[in-house]
Amino acid sequence: MSWAIEGARTRDRFGLGILLGMSQASMTSTLDGEWAQVCSHMRDEIGEAAFDSWFKPMAVHSVDAGTANICVPTRFMRDWIANNYLNQIRALWSSLNHQITDVEIIVTNTQSGHGILAQASQNARQAQGNPAQPMQKTPVQAQEAPSYGRPQEMPNLADQLGAQLDPRYTFDNFVVGKPNEFAHAASKRVAEADIPPFNPLFLYGGVGLGKTHLMHAIAHHMRLVHPNRTVVYLSAEKFMYRFIRALREQKTVDFKEQFRSVDMLLIDDVQFIAGKESTQEELFHTFNSLVDQGRQIVLSADKSPSDIEGLEDRLKSRLNHGLVADLHATTYELRLGILLSKAEQLGVELPSKVTEFLAYKIASNVRELEGALNRIVAHSQLVGRPITLETSQEVLHDLLRANDRRVTIEEIQKKVAEHFNIRVSDMHSARRARSVARPRQIAMYLSKQLTSRSLPEIGRKFGGRDHTTVMHAVKKVEELGLHDRDFAEDVELLRRMLGGVS
Repeated sequence: MSWAIEGARTRDRFGLGILLGMSQASMTSTLDGEWAQVCSHMRDEIGEAAFDSWFKPMAVHSVDAGTANICVPTRFMRDWIANNYLNQIRALWSSLNHQITDVEIIVTNTQSGHGILAQASQNARQAQGNPAQPMQKTPVQAQEAPSYGRPQEMPNLADQLGAQLDPRYTFDNFVVGKPNEFAHAASKRVAEADIPPFNPLFLYGGVGLGKTHLMHAIAHHMRLVHPNRTVVYLSAEKFMYRFIRALREQKTVDFKEQFRSVDMLLIDDVQFIAGKESTQEELFHTFNSLVDQGRQIVLSADKSPSDIEGLEDRLKSRLNHGLVADLHATTYELRLGILLSKAEQLGVELPSKVTEFLAYKIASNVRELEGALNRIVAHSQLVGRPITLETSQEVLHDLLRANDRRVTIEEIQKKVAEHFNIRVSDMHSARRARSVARPRQIAMYLSKQLTSRSLPEIGRKFGGRDHTTVMHAVKKVEELGLHDRDFAEDVELLRRMLGGVS
């Protein structure tokens, strides 16, 4: 009697119209085979990419009174599958088993198993490639987070939520120097780690110093090494607009599920949401959710979290909890390296004097520096003229004028000393060796040309020399420039580097 009751319960639960004596293993095998055949048909209909995106994370949960319940990990996936594939799934399964009258998509955790059908879902995934093969019983293993690929009907989730990555911004194209080596090392560590080494990574620095480049590089590397992970990059402004739209369309639940299901979230220019309370509230909860799941977060701003006014204290605390890495203003050597690297990418050979000139004159912004190089190269290629100091001056006259500043005698002495590899103290000394005297004369000449100081004032800056000594130096440099082309080019280069472009 107990056997008959148990059999009736089993029949009612699965609704398959099977004989009372069928074992659980047989029923599980039947469901395995049916689901595998449904998946095989769907793969043929929608293609490999869409199948991998939407069907691989699915698993059979249960069958109850003729309704097959299929589980997915998020509501976003449930809604998309229900709107696009549910009718096909229902029709296919009903054609295989007339006792299946309906199919429902439910949200649950597929990693933990679901009674007697947990094994069935695992076996079904193994059999999807060849449904005719017999089922192999293997232990249930933890799965990776669901992979959002590129279904034919819908863009990749990362592209749908975020912004496109710039293909130029990779680690290979990032020039490392002292001002950015810490931020670069931290970014590479995050990109290469399987488990977040610090969460979040917060990069900050002025405009054009490489924050966005590093964030794109992290995302590129992660997508290359882990193509099945969802990596979303976007600006804080875009995050805010997406949140506002979700509020307006009453889709905040979808918004939360989408952003809280990604494997890596990168948000640029966080300072933009300062003072915007609702957006900060949502970012705060998204941050907590991702960190709790062990997902990586990378953010950037123009200031450190503690210095961003209008940012809530609790959000500042979260942002300071991980690793904060700053990018300092570039050095002359780093700018030289960036120019040489960029020129190599463009396939052009820059005269050293032009490279040195640009590296000195455009000191505040790497983006501006690269833009200047692009203008020079484009002008040379379009007009057919070689790249020289003179043509560079013509092409960049507006940019150079914007970067012009009042030069001091101290700066002139320092720059000339660096150029000729002597000490600044030699500018004030009584040494008469030509290797020292000639650079000193050039510095006096440039002081007369580039500053409004009188001859006696210039003389005093050079160790208390008489104004007649300065006059002699100016005359000597002018004479040498008429007969020695290399000497004249050196002086002209120094003049341009010091802001004396007219």
